[in-house]
Amino acid sequence: MVLPDNVLFEAGRAGEGIRKRLLEQFNFHTLLRLPTGIWYSPGVKANVLFFDKRPASRDVQTKELWVYDYRTNVHKTLKTKPLVHADLEDFVHCYGERKETDRFRRFTYEELAKRDKLNLDIFWLRDDSLEDIDSLPTPDVLAAEIVDGLEAALEQFRAVSAELTGTHASE
Repeated sequence: MVLPDNVLFEAGRAGEGIRKRLLEQFNFHTLLRLPTGIWYSPGVKANVLFFDKRPASRDVQTKELWVYDYRTNVHKTLKTKPLVHADLEDFVHCYGERKETDRFRRFTYEELAKRDKLNLDIFWLRDDSLEDIDSLPTPDVLAAEIVDGLEAALEQFRAVSAELTGTHASE
């Protein structure tokens, strides 16, 4: 299942309820944090959740959650640097091996349950771009990300305008 980032940390009862249900009624075993810039909508942060439905039980079904952070320090754009199959090879390897790496970590249910409001926005890697201005992406990558974002926004505005006027976006 693909979910936007806010579902993992939203403070309201609905978000916390979804997280609680995922952990208690399903074997929610793996979370893949995807990089920004890979969707049609700029700035959208998404995650892929892997879980198995279990028969009804009073016991919590999730014993441990493995998190793969493919977001921190990863720069993708929809048009000039899109996500490709080869980008996920390390995740696939880690998923099968179940051994901790720099990007793949295991968290027990007990650790997760102690987090404020079951917040599952879990990250541990240092974001180089936030701490060191010298490690920002190159200007061409930044420019491409801005262009992709502006094009996606323009496309959405055209669609909204077309819907409001009753015409097609391409007219």
